[in-house]
Parts: sequence; C-alpha cells; structure tokens
Amino acid sequence: MRFLFRSLLLCLTGLAGTALAAGPLLSPRQLQDLLPQGAVVLDISDAPAYALQHIPGALSAPYGRWRGPADNPGALLPLARLTQLVQELGLSPASRVVVAHSGADATDFGAAARVYWTLKSLGLHQLSILDGGLAGWKQAGLPLDKQPHRAQPSQWQPQFSPRWLATREQVRAGLDQAQVLRVDSRPARFYEGRLAHGAARARGTLPGAINLDSELLFELERPVLLDKAALQDETERLNLAEGQTIVTFCNTGHWAATDWFVLSELLGRPDVRLYDGSMVDWTQSPTPLPMSNEPGRWQQLRYTALNWAHRNLGTAAP
Repeated sequence: MRFLFRSLLLCLTGLAGTALAAGPLLSPRQLQDLLPQGAVVLDISDAPAYALQHIPGALSAPYGRWRGPADNPGALLPLARLTQLVQELGLSPASRVVVAHSGADATDFGAAARVYWTLKSLGLHQLSILDGGLAGWKQAGLPLDKQPHRAQPSQWQPQFSPRWLATREQVRAGLDQAQVLRVDSRPARFYEGRLAHGAARARGTLPGAINLDSELLFELERPVLLDKAALQDETERLNLAEGQTIVTFCNTGHWAATDWFVLSELLGRPDVRLYDGSMVDWTQSPTPLPMSNEPGRWQQLRYTALNWAHRNLGTAAP
C-alpha cells in the first residue's frame, strides 16, 4: 500500500511539474507532453493551410477572425464578436490554450502574440505560444493530422480587461508623461518615415518613441525567439526604468504584439500595454495628432515615387 501511495504521489508530482513548466513559450516537445493533459491548440493559419496539415487535435482559428476591418485592421473587435469566437472554440477560464502559428517567419509569431494578448485580456490565464510554430513542430519530427476538429461550444461570457491595452486617448495623454515609454516595433524604414502602411494617412512615428524592430528578437532567419539573456540584451536600448509604463505599437498592433509578449510575458515587466490600432489608428484621428520623423511634402513625394519604383520596377527600397 505504501508503495502504491508513493507511486501515485510521484505520478501526480510529475504531472504538476509538467503543468508548472508550461510557461508562456513552449517548445514542440513541451507541447507534445501537454497534449495528453487536455491542452487546446489553436491553429491560427488560414483554413486551406489547416486543412492541409496541423498538429493532432488542433482547432482551426484563422488569424483573420481576430482582426478588425480593412481600414483599421488592428482595432479591437467588439466583445460580442470575441465572445462568439471563444465560445465556438469551446474555451472557458479553465482552458489550457496553446496558440500555434505556421512558423514561416517572425511575422507569423506576431499573429500568435496578438491572439495570445487578446485571450489574456479576455480572462484566460493558462496560455502559451508554440515557439517555431508548425514549422518547428515538423522539424522536430512530430506527428501531423489532416482530420478537422471541432470543439463542443462553451457558454463562457468573457469580460475584456483593459490592463494590457493602450487606447488612442491614453497614448495621447501619455505624450506629456515622462514615465511612459513608447516602443515602435516596426522595421526602421517605417520608424524613419520612409514607409507607411497602406491604411495609414501619414508617415512617421509617435513623439519620443524608441525603435525596437520585433524581428531583432528572433534567431537569424528563424521564427524562434532568442533566449532570455539575449532578449534582455536586445531590449537594453530601451533604457528601461522602474515604474515605467511601456506602450508598444507598430502599424496595426501586430509586430507590436511580439514586443509586448517579450517585455511582459518573458521579461516580466509589470506595466506593458499594446496600442491595438497603432499608427493606422493614430493617423486616422479626425484631428491631426503629433508625429515625429514625419517627412516634409517634397520628401513624401520622393518616398512615394521610390516606393512605386520598388514595387513595380524592382528598384532598391527607399
């Protein structure tokens, strides 16, 4: 009897250890260990990619369903639509959810980070992202599935917490507050005002922003995040201080979700917020808002011509 009790205790301890080890970022092998424990895998690739192959038992939850309208893709969806989506996926506050992206590049990770941010804001606590995505899963030699899966719908009525959200009004108010740090997660050409998103009405960045291109947080040419020590080294350029509120932004709250995830979930910064609509939303304000690195009229015309030539003639990007 004593032997059986000890064996049961060791078994339970092992399971608890696995659950505790399941942090915000999982390797493919860690996810494989979680699957028998009822983890819900959300595959955010598009429907045709999901139909072709996916992680066994994964549910299809295309990223496009989590995004706003074409003229402001980063805008937070109404709570009613988010509620319908999480209910379709059978989610509840007790769900253990892993977000899986395709793993083609670092931008795919940004999509997973944005879904993670949304689910966390809705009240889920047991959340992870699959590091490397489906590509990493395949490289690890793990099994694939073609069978579609559907969840039993839930009755969960989530409430959105604004704790990790920065609205346009809050960002505007923060321009006058020294303890608010604005982090531009875009490639340098966007930060410098050379490029702009198609839905943005102006080029440039937020006043006082520091550029931390989200792609610098990944291994070279792989959608796998750097280790924690290397991430800390990359974020040193931000000169982080105690008591700061950090607002990450990009064009549409996509690349910025990666910076938010690294700073908040991996490096443990206590007050990191994501500006959901980011620069597209900022530049669409009825009243023009302050900008930095905004090119003058002739420079804008020059950049427009250079971008056209780059897209249509294959010349170097501006």
